This record gives sequence, structure tokens and C-alpha cells, in this order.
Amino acid sequence: MAVETLSPDWEFDRVDDGSQKIHAEVQLKNYGKFLEEYTSQLRRIEDALDDSIGDVWDFNLDPIALKLLPYEQSSLLELIKTENKVLNKVITVYAALCCEIKKLKYEAETKFYNGLLFYGEGVTDSSMVEGDCQIQMGRFISFLQELSCFVTRCYEVVMNVVHQLAVLYINNKVAPKIIETTGVHFQACIEQQFDSLNGGVSVSKNSTFAEEFAHSIRSIFANVEARLGEPSEIDQRDKYVGICGLFVLHFQIFRTIDKKFYKSLLDICKKVPAITLTANIIWFPDNFLIQKIPAAAKLLDRKSLQAIKIHRDTFLQQKAQSLTKDVQSYYVFVSSWMMKMESILSKEQRMDKFAEDLTSRCNVFIQGFLYAYSISNIIKTTMNLYMSMQKPMTKTSVKALCRLVELLKAIEHMFYRRSMVVADSVSHITQHLQHQALNSISVAKKRVISDKKYSEQRLDVLSALVLAENTLNGPSTKQRRLIVSLALSVGTQLKTFKDEELFPLQVVLKKLDLISELRERVQAQCDCCFLYWHRAVFPIYLDDVYENAVDAARLHYMFSALRDCVPAMMHSRHLESYEILLDCYDKEIMEILNEHLLDKLCKEIEKDLRLSVHTHLKLDDRNPFKVGMKDLALFFSLNPIRFFNRFIDIRAYVTHYLDKTFYNLTTVALHDWATYSEMRNLATQRYGLVMTEAHLPSQTLEQGLDVLEIMRNIHIFVSRYLYNLNNQIFIERTSNNKHLNTINIRHIANSIRTHGTGIMNTTVNFTYQFLKKKFYIFSQFMYDEHIKSRLIKDIRFFREIKDQNDHKYPFERAEKFNRGIRKLGITPEGQSYLDQFRQLISQIGNAMGYVRMIRSGGLHCSSNAIRFVPDLEDIINFEELVKEEGLAEETIKAARHLDSVLSDHTRNSAEGTEYFKMLVDVFAPEFRRPKNIHLRNFYIIVPPLTLNFVEHSISCKEKLNKKNKIGAAFTDDGFAMGVAYILKLLDQYREFDSLHWFQSVREKYLKEIRAVAKQQNVQSACQDEKLLQTMNLTQKRLDVYLQEFELLYFSLSSARIFFRADKTAAEENQEKKEKEEETKTSNGDLSDSTVSADRVVK
Repeated sequence: MAVETLSPDWEFDRVDDGSQKIHAEVQLKNYGKFLEEYTSQLRRIEDALDDSIGDVWDFNLDPIALKLLPYEQSSLLELIKTENKVLNKVITVYAALCCEIKKLKYEAETKFYNGLLFYGEGVTDSSMVEGDCQIQMGRFISFLQELSCFVTRCYEVVMNVVHQLAVLYINNKVAPKIIETTGVHFQACIEQQFDSLNGGVSVSKNSTFAEEFAHSIRSIFANVEARLGEPSEIDQRDKYVGICGLFVLHFQIFRTIDKKFYKSLLDICKKVPAITLTANIIWFPDNFLIQKIPAAAKLLDRKSLQAIKIHRDTFLQQKAQSLTKDVQSYYVFVSSWMMKMESILSKEQRMDKFAEDLTSRCNVFIQGFLYAYSISNIIKTTMNLYMSMQKPMTKTSVKALCRLVELLKAIEHMFYRRSMVVADSVSHITQHLQHQALNSISVAKKRVISDKKYSEQRLDVLSALVLAENTLNGPSTKQRRLIVSLALSVGTQLKTFKDEELFPLQVVLKKLDLISELRERVQAQCDCCFLYWHRAVFPIYLDDVYENAVDAARLHYMFSALRDCVPAMMHSRHLESYEILLDCYDKEIMEILNEHLLDKLCKEIEKDLRLSVHTHLKLDDRNPFKVGMKDLALFFSLNPIRFFNRFIDIRAYVTHYLDKTFYNLTTVALHDWATYSEMRNLATQRYGLVMTEAHLPSQTLEQGLDVLEIMRNIHIFVSRYLYNLNNQIFIERTSNNKHLNTINIRHIANSIRTHGTGIMNTTVNFTYQFLKKKFYIFSQFMYDEHIKSRLIKDIRFFREIKDQNDHKYPFERAEKFNRGIRKLGITPEGQSYLDQFRQLISQIGNAMGYVRMIRSGGLHCSSNAIRFVPDLEDIINFEELVKEEGLAEETIKAARHLDSVLSDHTRNSAEGTEYFKMLVDVFAPEFRRPKNIHLRNFYIIVPPLTLNFVEHSISCKEKLNKKNKIGAAFTDDGFAMGVAYILKLLDQYREFDSLHWFQSVREKYLKEIRAVAKQQNVQSACQDEKLLQTMNLTQKRLDVYLQEFELLYFSLSSARIFFRADKTAAEENQEKKEKEEETKTSNGDLSDSTVSADRVVK
């Protein structure tokens, strides 16, 4: 109504409307084209960036999967609709029975088989306690009750099937062969009575039914026998089991035996000696037929029965021998099939060759399934035969079978990886196959219609063909396919199809069956649940993978196969929860993996890194041409393997192991830090492992010995550590460990930073206390009559001979003093009094060295703290700035505190306290007092002391090159420090210099060296080799002694600089007085100026 009320002005011009439409269509087409191009461009970019092949999730993650099973909600009654009511009823009955049988089969395979198979698993005999078995059985009783009900139901269904068939053949004697009752393994329900007394159904007396039964078995057998063992075999083995079951059922009902057929059934055993029914349950046809029909067995001679068993053994032997060849050939087949899959599915479909393309895709899919079927058969039959016959398998066989398992999984992964394209193709292929079937059926239907003769049978055939046609027009569900096969059982009689038409139709329907259930069938064939019972092969497999690391990626396939038994395990009922069984299995597999692969890999990588880092030691023959070479790096390029609810990342596992090992070993032996960091770098370069830095201190523990610790035990420290003057470092004298501790400025600075600068003064105070004690011992030694008298004698001697001897203290006199002291007595350690005195002086020198290090450490710490201040010359006063801004009182306090800290740091870093001067000033007056006059003889004991020190130093250095390094040392500058300090305290630098001791030593050694050289020249003419060797040794010894004396001279000269050796005590006092006078005068000037200023103000 509303449209009619619009004024004509609003209507568009007709011509204009048409042009707009055309224009819009063109634009739409262009837009569609653009979208297509853009989509393909995006896809190309995505493919280029993506690391995975295919467009689905990783097989291991699979959060969403495509289910390709066709599905509809129509019931059987809705599907089976024709004008022929009788045919409807017959087909409906058999279709319902077949559906029921399939449901029962599915229930048995999933629920009952697995429940029974896994009973008793998941517990070890050792962990079983008395009564556990009974508890398990108690839990299992409810399951057995369900099983009992299930078996009863099976009896009823079989009874019904037999009755329905018997009735059909009684009523209608000319009826066609309607149905094949296969696909169900009638085994347990055979022994029941089939004649129904009260229902009036006679079975055993029904000769028509008996004939039909026997004929059906024979015709099915003829089909099965031709295909059994062929490459195109699909489900013939299962059908053969069914035929044997039906044959036994026929005998049970009718009590007649076809001997010829019985023999031909047994002959199959030569082709197929055993069939795996499920998991590790293997079925021997000969045993079954003999056991179930003992009457027929008696007709056979024993030889033929024996021959079957012998044939079984030879079959197994031949299989074992041909396994490697089988693997190689299947490897080629499967690889080429995978390439075909990739090429066919990645190719874009051309519309002009669509039908051809679908046919080739269909054939490739079926080929993949056939490969899976035959590989699965080889694995199951071989493994289960070995198990049931209790024969040992060779390692080669195990490896070959594991390779086949990998191939099986590779086929499954291939279908999965291309599941998007497969899903797309499957629906097209099923439609194409349905179309082919419909074409051939319509030809037959026309043929029936064209024949004008009317009969009930012809009407049945026509109705059946119409039913088949109608049913094919729809999704290819299990029910529809079942109805089609039942309808065609009726529709193929009366020569409706020619022979050359019937066979292609059967092939098309078989293909339709396969393609419609492709995913489910592939999954069933590639299911490796049986590996649970053969998991003993897993360790051998892992050893093989480890040895041949080249194709390590196959681990993914094996773990995928090991995971297959998880869904089956969930049906176990004998434990509190199936989780216990799963955990047990998980633990077992992980233990095997760790033992046979991961741990071996870790050890091998560690060994390789160690040997590579220590190549200089030549520990092992590393020639790859002799010892071979394994590229273990391939294991680290593997993606993480999923197993249960975890990912096994080999790279992460090995990296963690190496990190942990290197860290722990570095903490045990810190001196090896460099070796382990080198090994870390090598692991990254060679294997691409991303190692974690240990973050352990390199070389030494950063903190070292704490200042507090040293301060409290300074007497132990100075005796156990040796001082090095040039590097300012203390080195431990001896240690029970493989390394010696060192203490340097950085350690001291760290300690001062920890405890604060106040600790420096306390440390110097402790050192003062220590020196007081040591100087008391020093004074006692110098006061000793034996020593004092010798020293006075030596001073007198030097005064007498100094003019004749060019003012040089004679070397022989020092040697004589040394020998004299040794005569006074020796300690149990073999030390003379002079040795002990030298040690005392070294300890005093070490204490002074420590004080020097404290000062350097303090400066180091202060400079580290002050480094953030931009300009030390111009430090801003924060307190003034805060006051100017008028901030709160707390802020002013904080600013004041900051200013004081900054000024402290500046002062400390600029000057540092003169601790040496303090320690000289505190002891010097006491040393120089008249009551300590005996100490004035010290300068004359220095030459024998230096001689003693040089001998000791040479023996310590020689021990460095020996195996037993007790007492070895390369530095001891504490002695030079001690001598320099004591000479300063006694103000005896000039007296010591007047001895010209080091010049005397130098002249003595040079004179001896020249004499030896002269002698060598004389002896070389005589050519006395032994004497020449002796002289060479003498010359070397003299060179070493001269070198040591010179080193001591340099150290002593360096040490004297610290104590301002250029000035005597008198000169220092004079300098002090002058400074004091200067300060007084400057203060006086200042007071004068203030007075004059005051006057001006007044």
C-alpha cells in the first residue's frame, strides 16, 4: 500500500536503473577479483613467514580437529521408503540388526576389550601387598557384571539374526540371496540352541536356509581368498575370521561339514598363519577350527596339521629375514606417496579437469590407507607371533619394526597435516562417487522398466533399485551405505546389471565406504596401542636413535605411537583411578628415555666439551677418521616432544644439565672458572645451546678475607701470608686446597665499604698493639749476650778495616756470623736463631705492608664513592640551596647530612691519612732512648740477615718446580719492609749505607763469575766434560745469587721511600720546627690585621 501512495516523481527512470545495475555488477566483480588477489597475496606472505608445513595446528597440540564423518538425524524408517511394503519391512529388519551389531562391536572394542586387556597392569609385583589382588578384583566385579549383560545381549541379537534369515527362506523359497551376515565374529554365542520351540521357528531342519547359508559363506570366502595377502587388501583378514565363525555356526546349527571347504579354510593358514584381533591378542585359525569342530579335525591326518604349525615357524623366520628389505621398500613407497599427496593437494583444482582430479585424489587417499593397513599388519603379526611363540627377536628386527611404526605414524601425520585440503576433497569425492553409482543404477533401472513382463520379483528388484537411488541422494552416512548395500543385494538379481557393469559399481561402493570413513579408518590402522605390550623394544630403539643421530626427528613419531594407548587405558577399571595406570606408564617411559638417551647425550656433550677445551693435554685420540664422528647437534634442532601433559625439550634438558654441572663444579673449584666459561661458549658455538651465565666471582671471591677477620687475627695473618711490594698483594704461604688465597686492594676496599671508613683507624690501632709485642721480642734478641757481643765485635772490626777495604763490609764476615749463629743451636724444624729473627722482621714488614694496603683500600673506596660527584673542585652546598627554596626542616637536615658526607669523601679521597708517619713517630722516640742503646747495633746485623734471606728465598723458589710444593714461594717483600721500617725507627740509614754492603756483595759475585769463566776457557781446551758441567752449574748458581741480592736491593730501596730515607731524624726535627714557626708567624700577622681592623671600626 505504501508503495502505491508514492508520487511518480520519486520513481527512477527505467533506463537509468538498468545502467546502474550493470555498473554495480562490474564494480562487484572488480571488488571480488581484488579480494581474491589480496587473499592469495596474504596467504603467500603467511606461508613465507610460517615455519610449519600445512595450515593446521601441530599434531601434538591439536586444540581443535576436523571431524569428517557424515551425519544426519534421519531414522532408518524415514530412509527406507518405497511403494513395496514387504521389501520395506525386510530391508528395515536387516538394517536395524546390522546397526545393532555394529554398535555392539564398537562397544566391545572400546570398552570391554580394553578393560580386560589392562587388568592387572599399573602395579609391580614388588609393590603388591597381600590382599591387593583381591581389592583389584573387587573393583572389577561391576565391570564383569556389565560384560555378562553385554554377552547375553550378543546371544539375543545373533539368535534374532538367525531366526529372521530362517523365516525369510521358509516363507519364500525362490527368494534372492539377500544379505551377507559378516563383520561380526560369532564365537562365544555359537553353542546355544537356535530352534525356537514356542515361536515356531525351525532352524536346523530348514534345508533352504542351510543351502543359502553355505552358499553365502562360500561366495564371501571366494572374494576374501582372492584378495588376502595382496597389496590391495583392505579388511579381508577380519572377514576371514568372520567366515571361520560363520562356518562353525553353520556346523552348530545344521551339523553338516563340507570337507573340501574345511580344507580350503585351513589352507589359508599358509598365507596368513595368524591374525591379530586386538592389541596383543593373536588368533590362529587352525587351532580355532580344530577346537570348535573336533569331528572335522579327526578327518584330517596329523601330518597336515603338523605342517601348518611348521609353516608358522618358517613364516616367522622368513619374515624376520625379509624385514629389512620390507622396511626399505615401504620407506620408498611411503616417501613417494607423501610427495604425491603434497603435490596433488597443493595444486589448484582446474574446473575443466575437476573429475579427473577428484579420481586421482581419491586413489592417492586410498593408496595411503592401503600402505597403512599392510604396514600395520606386518608389525602386529610379527611382534605378536614372536610374543606368543616366545621366541627372541634380533636387534635388527626390532629396529626394522620400529622403523615401520614410524612410517605408520608418518602416514597418519600426513593425513592430519593436510586435513584442511583432505576435508575439502573428501566431500567432493563422495559426491563424485555417489554420482557414478547413481549413473550405473539408473542404467539398470531403465533396463528393468523397459522389460514389460510383470512379476513380483521384478517389482521387488525395481523397488530395491529405487530405494538405492533415493538413499544415495544424500550424505554418505553409515546407515545410508548399509541400506544401499542391502537394497543392491535384492536389486542385482534377474541380470539387471551386466557383468562388466556390476564389478565397477562394487568398486565404487567400496571406495565410497573407505572415503566416507577415511579419517576413522586411517586412525584405526595407524593406532599403535599394541606397543604397550611390546614396550621392551623402546630402550633398543632409543639406543639406535642415539647411535644414528642423523634422523633424530623420528622420535616424534615414536612418542606419538606410545601415546596411542592412553585413550585405551582410560577404560581400565581395576585401580582406584585410571590416572594411576597412566602415571605408572608415564614414569616408566620417562625413566627409559632418561637412561637410554637424555643422560647419555648429556654425558657425551659434556665429555666432548671437556676434551675440546683440554686438547692441549692430548687426553684422547680425537681423530674423526679413526674414532668416527657423531653430530649430536641434530638433537637440539628438534621441536619439543609432547608426552602426556609435558613437553620433552631435549635442548632445554641438556642446557640445564650443563648449567647445573658447570655451576656446581665452579663453586667447588673457583680457579676453574675460565675453563667452564670457555666450555659454555663452545656449547653455544658448536651446539647452539643458550647457556646461563654462572654469575660466580671469577678468579677470587670478591670479598676475600674480611678486614675485621684479619684485624682480630693479625698475628696469624702476618705469619701465614707473604707480601708483594710492587703489586700490593698478599698471597697465602701454604694451603690444603688446590688454590692459594690472595688479598688485594679491591678486597680491602670492599670490606671498608661494608664496615665504613672508621674501621681503618681501628685496624692501625690493632697493628700498633701487635708491633709493640713484636718489638719486645726484637729487643730481647738484640739484648742477648751472644748476639750483642758478636755485633759489637763486628762493628769494631769494620771500623778497623774500613779504610783498607774501601769502606765496604766484607762478605766473608757476614758468612762467618751466619755460621756462628747456627752453632748456637737449631730448632726441631732445622731453623737457626737468625732464621727466626728474619721471620720476626718479615712479620713486622708484613704488618706495615698491611697498613699500606689499608690506606690504599681506603683511597680506592673513597674514590669509588666520590666518582659520581661531577667536579671535586666546585661542590655545591646543598644546605644553602634548600634554605633558599624555603623547604621543610627535615629536608634541611638531610641536605646538611649530604654536605658533611660529601666533604668527608672529598677529604678522604684527596689526602688519606699518613699511617706510616704515625707508626714511625709513635715508636721512634722509644727506640732512640739511651736505655735501648743495644738496639743501635741493628745496622751491622743486616748483612748476615740479607744473606740468610737470599738463601731462604732461593730454596723457596726452587721448590716451585718440584712435585712437593711445601714451603714454595716466589715473593716475600715483608722482610725488605721490616728492615726499612726498623732502620728508620733507629735512624740508622746512614750507618747502614756506610757499610756499602750491596756493592761489596756485587763485587764478590762478579769476581767469582769472572774466575769461573776464566777456568771454563782453560778447561774447554782440556775437554774434561764433567768438570765443564760442574763449572756451568757453579756459574748458574752464582748468577742466581747475584740476581736475588739485586732483587732484595731494589725491594729495600723501594721500601725506604715510604719512610723518607733521604732525611735523618735531626733533619726531620729541624723541618718540623721551621713549619711550627711559619704557622706562628702567619697567626701573628692575622691577629695584627684583626686588631687594626677593630680600630677602624671603632
